[in-house]
Amino acid sequence: MAASEPVEVSCEDFMEFQESLKQMRTLDDRIIHALNTTIPTDSFAAKVNAKEQCKSLYDQLSAAYKTREQVIKKCITEVSTKVANLKEARKENIDDPKLQKFLRKGQTNLRLMQSELNVEEVVKDRTIKAFYERCRHHYKPPDTEL
Repeated sequence: MAASEPVEVSCEDFMEFQESLKQMRTLDDRIIHALNTTIPTDSFAAKVNAKEQCKSLYDQLSAAYKTREQVIKKCITEVSTKVANLKEARKENIDDPKLQKFLRKGQTNLRLMQSELNVEEVVKDRTIKAFYERCRHHYKPPDTEL
């Protein structure tokens, strides 16, 4: 996914949110294939610029991480605002079971979205480990970005 593409993710439905993240993680899920096609074997090393290929892959990964983190944080902010509003509404009408139900659902969605930040960290660590194992001889990325 290119960094310039606008990313529209629904924060209302957690399953839809999770499906969108799954699609955005395609590069991470296929990192080994991407590395195998990026890094040439010794017999083809002279035909391909491995440094440029690794840098390009790193830039793609970096853009994908930034985009996903922004999407997750945006949804966390939206859902936490909604939960705060529901809590305020509950203070005024404490006996409304429908309001209680919406509040619990919102709190559950908020916890699930917050846990996606942890999932994102695990996915990122796994991908970066694979990247470094294969590209460390060709490209040294700046430490500050990822």
